[in-house]
Amino acid sequence: MSLVVLTCKLASARLLNPLNVAVSVVAMASLMAAPLLFADHHGSYDHHGSYDHHDSHTQQDSRTQHGSHGHHGAPAQAQEENPAVTAYQTASDRMHEDMAMSFTGNPDIDFAKGMIPHHEGAIAMAEIVLEYGEDSEIRQLAEDIVAAQESEIAFLREWLERHGH
Repeated sequence: MSLVVLTCKLASARLLNPLNVAVSVVAMASLMAAPLLFADHHGSYDHHGSYDHHDSHTQQDSRTQHGSHGHHGAPAQAQEENPAVTAYQTASDRMHEDMAMSFTGNPDIDFAKGMIPHHEGAIAMAEIVLEYGEDSEIRQLAEDIVAAQESEIAFLREWLERHGH
């Protein structure tokens, strides 16, 4: 029985708070899907979960091959010269490298270990928009994300330490 099915059954039996279930399901789905979503533009993942930054074609070849897909129509040259884009690419690469972890088989521990680099990636992205972005609503959201994610990272690290990891 999958974790999602089990979680939904526990929620329907009122053993879990439905809001917590929804958040957990979305978080786990995001965690599991992230490598697949970014593989097209940032290298590739093999069937063992290993990330290859040096796929069969370079990132420049990929940009040329895929045109403006995923780059919102900006020319590749302008993308490469944009410090925000460079910062986002670096943050994304680091997050995915850090998320390439060895799984323990314990869903709680694996979740906690996987969410730390995921949250660190969110913080890095928020800090980039705070440095380069201009929209006041997005900047406020980024500030809120930094505060929330830092708190959650602290909780996850403390939890892992209490559980011997």
